[in-house]
Order: sequence, then structure tokens, then C-alpha cells
Amino acid sequence: MRRRVMSMLVGVVVAAGTLPGTSPSAAAVKPPAPPEFGTDWHDPVTAAPPVEKPRTKSCAVTVAEAQFKDFTPFTGDYTPPRGCGDRLGKVVLRLDGEVKGRQYDRLGYLRIGGVEVFRTSTPEPSADGITWSVEKDVTRYSETLRQNQSVEMLIGNVVNETYTGVIDVKVTLTFYERGKNTGAKSEKNPGTGSGSAAPDRVLPLGDDSALTTPRNSERIVAEVYATGSGGGCEEYWYLTVPDAAPYSCKADQGPYREVQVEVDGQVAGIAAPFPTVWTGGWSNPFLWYVIPGPRAFDIKPIEYDLTPFAGILNDGRPHKVEVSVVGVPKAQTGWSVPVNVLVWQDERSKHVTGELTRHDAGPLANDTAYIPASTAEGAHRLDTKGGHRLTVSGHVNTSHGRVTTTVTRALKNTSVHRWTEGESLDALKATWSDRETITVNGRAVRTDRTYTMDGTTTLGADDRLRTEISLGDRAESATTHGGRRTGRSVTDDRYDGDATYTATAPREERHAVGTSRERYRRHGDGGCYDRTLATEQGALTVDRRSC
Repeated sequence: MRRRVMSMLVGVVVAAGTLPGTSPSAAAVKPPAPPEFGTDWHDPVTAAPPVEKPRTKSCAVTVAEAQFKDFTPFTGDYTPPRGCGDRLGKVVLRLDGEVKGRQYDRLGYLRIGGVEVFRTSTPEPSADGITWSVEKDVTRYSETLRQNQSVEMLIGNVVNETYTGVIDVKVTLTFYERGKNTGAKSEKNPGTGSGSAAPDRVLPLGDDSALTTPRNSERIVAEVYATGSGGGCEEYWYLTVPDAAPYSCKADQGPYREVQVEVDGQVAGIAAPFPTVWTGGWSNPFLWYVIPGPRAFDIKPIEYDLTPFAGILNDGRPHKVEVSVVGVPKAQTGWSVPVNVLVWQDERSKHVTGELTRHDAGPLANDTAYIPASTAEGAHRLDTKGGHRLTVSGHVNTSHGRVTTTVTRALKNTSVHRWTEGESLDALKATWSDRETITVNGRAVRTDRTYTMDGTTTLGADDRLRTEISLGDRAESATTHGGRRTGRSVTDDRYDGDATYTATAPREERHAVGTSRERYRRHGDGGCYDRTLATEQGALTVDRRSC
């Protein structure tokens, strides 16, 4: 939440991600928490697992090292490291950052050879300064990283006499030689049935939206780093209301958003965007100083399997591939949607032919019901129900036979938004579901994604602002072959926070108190991971692993 209250804050938002943090002990004993927030607090950490690294020969190269004070990108040249062995395995990106003073959270990206390999946001600093780090497996970009490339990185920032924080970052890539069970062929490929492999080509989509794939492409996946941000209401798209409702953030048809990919004007993929809460979000940066919301530091791209369209795309001519966000008012900015296209090729074919055999797009539902405030209710209310369904199917004729791919995706969003006059109470309870099934010659991978948000901000007569919020990011994946389940995995990331401060007071007189808690669990294929973090007044009080 923001609006009238947001203007009183230390920082607003423009952030995103995941970060490994420090290595925890099994059940570390923490010192007692202070009675309220001071001028410094624990460095940011998340409960998400660090990237697993093989125990093989490795070497590292610095990709970018810069201080961001404005909106001038860092540019440089990238040269692959030498001496990592002949067989390239896993590649791990690491960002190390530091900032001190006063600053908003900021959104950033890193592009190598025009390919967006990382999108992130930043924590808000203490007066004394903080450091943080983020790791990401970027093995899928191996084809790009094997060659000399240009580098561009930007974390847009404003530094003046009030907002003093200069963002200092260093980004490195560490290359691991492929061992018996690791390497560029370790990334699961549910698409072609031809084993597992990193893509043969990574094609960044330019401003003209033109895509020309190799004529022997047998699997094609688009990834979109979709973020609603930039200081306007699309940072809080899930809170927007239709024009008829008296609220500070408007959108023609309310808060339903859907990220669509079109191929030559035909809808080829649909997805629910993740409702990222940046580290100044909900008018209360004290919630996120130590534990950010899920994905706030490592923004995951949305993936769309475009293999059913491979027969069309493989004709050697450029095709229009466009991304749009359903629900954004016309001519309104606020969304960034950079696209990479990942291509797996049939080495034994010069031209992989094929055909799109089915395209079934259901009607898009987007219904809102505005209920004005009454004496009994005391709050305005907006109920939203939205959803969409798409099934596409096609085949490609490869050197190893005909491969048929069917992609079915079903989206659903429900939300209840309540607010009072002046927005001194602002509350949202929302759920997004995104169910996707990819079937390739009888082998199916079904992934059910569920995102939840339940938050309330109140501003009392004493100008004490309180935010209570819970966020959920859950995904369950099941693999079947011939009707028999052959694999299953579940990840579940939950954040809970409650923080209060005096909104109209100077920063040093806000008497802020707050608790936050995150539990990240993963089980099924790949083993068990379970870590819980908790904070009080900026002190880390719990760091526990249960697996």
C-alpha cells in the first residue's frame, strides 16, 4: 500500500528476489532483540536455498563492478575464463552489494551479449550500511557465455542531499568443469524427450519483436522477465481499482493481470505474473529490512513452451513475437518484459518441419464488483474474479521421429480489496493459480503454481502505521509417463510480517517495532530442504534448518 501514507515513508519500492545469505548453524542461539529498530540492523538474508555447486575444477571472472548513483548503465566487455577444463559444466552468477545511508529500493538488470541473464532489486539500507549477496544458476545461458560479449548492467538510482545511498555492486561468474553427474546437460528438459541439456542457442528478442529461429529447431521456449515497477501504480497492480471506485490507484478494469505471448498475432502462451512485493512495499520498509519478500532479489522469468509453433517458426523467415500485459490501461507505462528465446536444435537435420495442429483459447474472464462503503460496513470493497485457459498442440518431424507437444495452461485469480475513505485502512486478500501441463509423446509434466497475499495496513489517529502481511509462493510439479507417476517435487516459500512505526516522525524518531518470518521448504525429487528465519526489530532471532 502507498498513496497518501506512502509519501511519508523512508523508501518506496522498485525491487525484486532471492538470496542465499549467510551459512546457518543447525539451531544457532541469537542475542536478544532490541526494544525497537535502531540505526542499523542485520544484513539481508532469505531462507531460500543457495545454488548447489559441483565439487569440480572451477574458475571465476568478474562481469561487472560498478557504483550506481543515477540511471547511467555500466558497460563493459566480457571474456570467458580460461583454464576451466574442456567440458563446461555449471555456471553460477553471484552479486555482492553494499549501500549505506538513505535510499529507496531499486530495480536492476544484467545483460550479456544482449541476453538478460539476471533481474534483481535492492534492499533499503541502514544509516550504518548493509551488505547482501544473491546467487543464481545461469547454466542455461552457457551458449552465450562461451563467447566474448558486451555487458550492460543498470540499477537505476537517485542520489541527492536526502537520498544518499550509492549502490556498490560486483558481479562474478564461476564456471565449473562438468563431472560425472553435473554440467551443461544437468538442466531438466521436459520438452523434447531427447534427454536433458542447456539450450543450443539463446536469442534475445529486440525492440522490433522479430524472431528468426534456426531451421532445425526442435524445442523452443520463451522466457519473460516480467516486472510491474517504476514508481507508478503498476508497482501495486494487485491493488488497482476501476474508475468508478474512489481509490488512488486506477486501472480500467481493475487488478487482473495476465502476461501473454503472441506469435504472428496469435496467442501462444499465457501466465499469471508473480505479485512481487519490493522492499519498500505496503508503506512499510521495516517489514523487509532483513528478510525480503519471496523473489525480491532474484526475479524468475516466466517460461512459455512454444514448441507447438516450431513448424511455423522454422521457415527461415522472421516472425513477430510480442509480449503484452492484460489489464494495463492503454498508454500507461509500468511493466518491463524483456524476452529471451531458448532453442534446442536437431543436429542431424538441416530443416525440422512441423505443424500447429490445435489452438484452443477460452474466453478471458475479468469480473469486478465494486461495493461502496456503507454505515454498517465502513469500508469500500472490490471483489475480483479473473481467469483464462489456453491449449496449443503441434508436432515436429525430427531425425529421431515425430515429436508431439501439447501445452495446456489455466489461470485463475480471486481477490477482495477493502479500504476506507482516505485509505487509513487498506486491505487485500488474493490468490493466483497458474496450472500448466506439458505433454511430449506421452510424458507429461504438470506444474501447479499458487501465489497468495493477505495484508492490512492501518493508520491510527496517533499516526502509528501498522502493516500485517502474509505472502505465499508454492509450486508442485508431477511427472507422469504412460499414466504412471514417475516424479514429484514441491517448493513452498512463506513470509509473514508485522511492523509498526510513527509515519509522520523523522526517521530517527519513528519508534519502529516489527517481526518477520520466512520458511522455505522443498521436498520430493532432489531431496529435502527446510529453513526458517525470524527477526525482531531488525535482529535475526531464528535461523533453523530441519532437514
